[in-house]
Amino acid sequence: MIALEVADWRRRVFALYAEVRASTDLFAAHDLWRRGRDELFATHPSTPLLPADRADFTGLPVKPYDPEWRFEVAIEATEPRRMDVETGTDGIVPFDLLGVVDVPGVGTLDVWKLASYGGGLFLPVKDGLAGKRGGTYGGGRYLLDTIKGADLGEGDSPDSLVLDFNFSYNPSCAYDPEWACPLAQRGNTVPVDIPVGERYSGSY
Repeated sequence: MIALEVADWRRRVFALYAEVRASTDLFAAHDLWRRGRDELFATHPSTPLLPADRADFTGLPVKPYDPEWRFEVAIEATEPRRMDVETGTDGIVPFDLLGVVDVPGVGTLDVWKLASYGGGLFLPVKDGLAGKRGGTYGGGRYLLDTIKGADLGEGDSPDSLVLDFNFSYNPSCAYDPEWACPLAQRGNTVPVDIPVGERYSGSY
């Protein structure tokens, strides 16, 4: 059953990120994350890869780990705002603006909270390489999506988050156009190039 396959995919993603958070070696944690996602994409029945892309799949295009792109940032309060995202499978998904983070050398990014059942934090990012050949996905990448397990944990300071751009990844719609994904809006778009994380090799 498809529902059971999706549930298993999410269990595996949650388990993978739990191992990442538990690791004290950032390079090893990133390699674990990369290898774990490659295995899921290659073998799991809920892979977002199209059937035509699976035969030639050899791994996701992820850049080597660079610790300069790991940050612990405090969430700062801001004016509340609602973002309604229409998806193909879940209808309209509401998000409430939780706050903003100021990332050194990157800029400010909105931190969203899923306003429907289950809650969860959501932080996409669209950088200066978005939509460029050999760059990043045109709609932006996901850095955090805790409702689906993509969670790097809290920082050492109160109300802070670990944001490690080495773990930014493409949404499912980057592989299969049938998916309708929440994409980075203006408050999650920055002009700087973020050269780490998953890149994009598909059609723009």
